[in-house]
Amino acid sequence: MASDKLKQLTDAEFDDFISKGVTLVDFWAPWCGPCMAQSPILEQVAEKIGDAAEIAQVNVDENQQAAARFQVRSIPTILIFKDGQFKQQYVGMQQESALIEALEAAAE
Repeated sequence: MASDKLKQLTDAEFDDFISKGVTLVDFWAPWCGPCMAQSPILEQVAEKIGDAAEIAQVNVDENQQAAARFQVRSIPTILIFKDGQFKQQYVGMQQESALIEALEAAAE
């Protein structure tokens, strides 16, 4: 689900995008109902977290390499990275407060 606040990542951009700072990456697909419900929550997270973290999405139908590399078997799956290092994974829809808490913890 395209949004101004959520960067749409391709496999080619993935490593560079997650390499600096705290990054949340949502693996999703347009046919996935829970994924579509997760997107507005991610927009709220992006608004509240501001410049403290980057929020991005990877469409698993169009970009399968990153999903395969991180063994994403179910969507939505959310991965959190700090300076390119994997920190945390969530499978299924997540609430705004849990995601903000996880991003703040990754930043420490």
